[in-house]
Amino acid sequence: MTETQAIIDSYQRARAEGVRAALATVVRLEGSAYRRPGARMFITETGETTGIISGGCLERDVCGRASKVIETGEAIVVKYDTTSDDDIVWGMGIGCNGVVHVLIEPASDDRLDDLMRLLAECSKVQRRGAVATVIDQEGETDFPIGARALLYPDDGSEPIPFISGVVIGPGIFDDLSDAVQSCASTIKRYEMDGTTVEVVIEVIDPQVPLVIFGAGDDALPVVALARTLGWHTTVVDTRARATSLERFAEADAVLLCRPEEVSVRVPLTQNPVVVMMTHNYLHDLELLKTLLNRSLRYLGVLGPKRRTQRLAVELSGGTAGSDEYVSQLHAPAGLDIGAETPGEIALSIIAEIKAVLTQREGGLLRNRNGSIHTEKSEPALDTAWQVTVGSATRLSQLVMRQAG
Repeated sequence: MTETQAIIDSYQRARAEGVRAALATVVRLEGSAYRRPGARMFITETGETTGIISGGCLERDVCGRASKVIETGEAIVVKYDTTSDDDIVWGMGIGCNGVVHVLIEPASDDRLDDLMRLLAECSKVQRRGAVATVIDQEGETDFPIGARALLYPDDGSEPIPFISGVVIGPGIFDDLSDAVQSCASTIKRYEMDGTTVEVVIEVIDPQVPLVIFGAGDDALPVVALARTLGWHTTVVDTRARATSLERFAEADAVLLCRPEEVSVRVPLTQNPVVVMMTHNYLHDLELLKTLLNRSLRYLGVLGPKRRTQRLAVELSGGTAGSDEYVSQLHAPAGLDIGAETPGEIALSIIAEIKAVLTQREGGLLRNRNGSIHTEKSEPALDTAWQVTVGSATRLSQLVMRQAG
């Protein structure tokens, strides 16, 4: 289960049982910190927590402040400045050299329903969404701390776009759309009628969809590691053995599917990452006929380079055209960490996939110049959305503001 899903479950349980609670979200970071903006923690009035927003340094203080937020019903943004060597004055001794801004808001009314729905929808339809949240304001304004506008991903079920939340400032729809396209969260300031509203625009990423072709014992630790990271895992047994259904019960889906049936039976439309672990040359050859030239974010193949080159030659009809096929593959799959055991090999494969998704080289952090948390630049996914905000009136207000 992902951290996000655990928070959604805790929220729904608290609502069902009538337990008051608060949600803490990292909304801004200056410098270095353990978690990035978008990290969340759910806190109930009984002190139960789900998720973390730091390495354990801020949680105690945040829980104390959350108790006050639950009582007052008013959202606050708390600034934790750990840039000083004397930050033990906080009683934390974090030493991260960063400034962390945390939004703490009550979760005991309906204000978080749309956000939780957005988080769930992004995971369900495997597309990105975005949320704009007010974190500061100057002057008289109708937008309190925590007010939101949300851009839901399109799951194909809504023929007419609709809006959820509030219309925060001119250009909010364009800014939400741009954030989803670029996969980059940002801070925006909107000036309206003599007031200024500061908003954090956060991109909500779906689970990483991992498809593993092959159901050998070495695929088990790959599934386990991917599930630990919250990825959505599908195992395709190309030998169609019924025993695989039980052996891979931990996976999100198990398909018994011969290689020649993959194109019609295996969902590959949401830009998945794919690892081929069949240990069968003819199966791999048939699979590559379907997988090559697809919009995959990663395509890894087990086996030595010589085997991969032979596959490419057969697919291209000759050595001259094989380089084009080889260039699409990560083969042998995995980072060079000296992996020997199935668990170590799984670690090297998952690490390489993560590096590819975030456009990193997979080197040692001590050799990296600059921040280790530079913004990722992952290729955009499907780009059809719903807009969320509640009524036709608000939609027309948004259109009027865009036209103005």
